[in-house]
Amino acid sequence: MSSVRHIALQFGHLAHFNEGLGEFSRQLGMHLAAHAKELRERHQWQCHYILPRKLHGHFGPDVHYIELHDRMRLRHQLDMPIHVWHGLHQHMRYRPPTGCARSLITVHDLNHVYAKQGLSLWWQNLRLTRQLRRADQLVAISQYAAQDIAKHLPWAPPAAVVPNGVADLTLGAQEAVVELQNTPYLLHISRMSPSKNVASLIDMMSHWPEQTLALVGPQSAEVDAHRARAQTLGLRNVRFVTDVNEAEKAWLYAHCQAFLFPSLMEGFGLPPIEAMYFGKPVVVARRSCLPEVCGDAARYWDTFEPRAMRQVVQACIDEAQAWPEHWAQSVRQHALRYTWAQAGQRYINLYAQSPSPC
Repeated sequence: MSSVRHIALQFGHLAHFNEGLGEFSRQLGMHLAAHAKELRERHQWQCHYILPRKLHGHFGPDVHYIELHDRMRLRHQLDMPIHVWHGLHQHMRYRPPTGCARSLITVHDLNHVYAKQGLSLWWQNLRLTRQLRRADQLVAISQYAAQDIAKHLPWAPPAAVVPNGVADLTLGAQEAVVELQNTPYLLHISRMSPSKNVASLIDMMSHWPEQTLALVGPQSAEVDAHRARAQTLGLRNVRFVTDVNEAEKAWLYAHCQAFLFPSLMEGFGLPPIEAMYFGKPVVVARRSCLPEVCGDAARYWDTFEPRAMRQVVQACIDEAQAWPEHWAQSVRQHALRYTWAQAGQRYINLYAQSPSPC
């Protein structure tokens, strides 16, 4: 039998890398690809990435690409024995190949148990249970997510916790967003789905006419609905910026007065930590995993009453301005707890625990 150990990452049917699950998949894929030669030379590992053909080559020449097929939702076999199959999120319906020695699935959140009811909740739980029971190991991206797994999936063994890494965008290029140049602004970045609680920020801005808020995310029906609501309220201090690239996102973080994240449900929450890399004041909701991930480096909303929200944001900005160097250094030091070098090595350690395939 060959001494090569084959590690397969199942990316699922990704259209792009612009949202949270895509960013996780891209960053972990990039980390392993950057170390592929070392893993091959030292451990005889060969990394295989299963993803749509249009994304082949994205991670460079040192990993092997396998085209995603619908038949992978059924029993199937690959051309090589797989030692580790890693499903990068819990929503995909693709199975590990037969003969796989060990399968892992990363669970990012169980938000559906809080957002759905009745038949919809039952069906989602059924689908999720069917998928996760195929895994030998579940991995949670925060202690909060691991606790949710223990609470809502009592059949599951304890999940290993591997906190997400967060990209340090201060190291990359910046591209100005023209409509916000020379305008002091507060910043929010998300896909603006209902769980992100963007409506509370719009309500806050109706009581803060002299302040500007930039709402940033991919173009969607949710963005259109928020834009229409801001127009109905006659708010000229709420700006919508859609479909930004990485350089524009870095510029937005670098030039904002504070980053605001009133999300109600998160498995980890990447944007607040991205903002902390820039030394920015960050205000988040005291909900789900955010206190665990952001710790003392953020300030918190305990209510979404608009005037109370404004007071918390203003107090945070005032505190940061009173001690600018200390504040920036402190929050950046907190952000450095979450690097992809650390997260990637923890996944490599999990892969190394796998036996040989049957």
